[in-house]
Amino acid sequence: MPEISRFLGIVIAMYYNDHSPPHFHARYGDSEIRVNIENGEIMSGELPRRASRLVLEWFELHRAELLKDWGLAQDRKPLIKIEPLE
Repeated sequence: MPEISRFLGIVIAMYYNDHSPPHFHARYGDSEIRVNIENGEIMSGELPRRASRLVLEWFELHRAELLKDWGLAQDRKPLIKIEPLE
């Protein structure tokens, strides 16, 4: 799992073999969500409410970087780490 960011116990990852729409995975403990990069919609899964809010706040700050990483993942190139939420 290519990890692209980590903050407050949340791990953000993107998989090379994922299919459209562009999305990323956010894990917190045993829970995981998939978030659509184009619109911020949670596509599947569930996190505790606070963790979900933090992930979506981070997403809003880094949407362009996430889209760039999605393109890199589709081309099977190394992903660029993204700054954590502080």
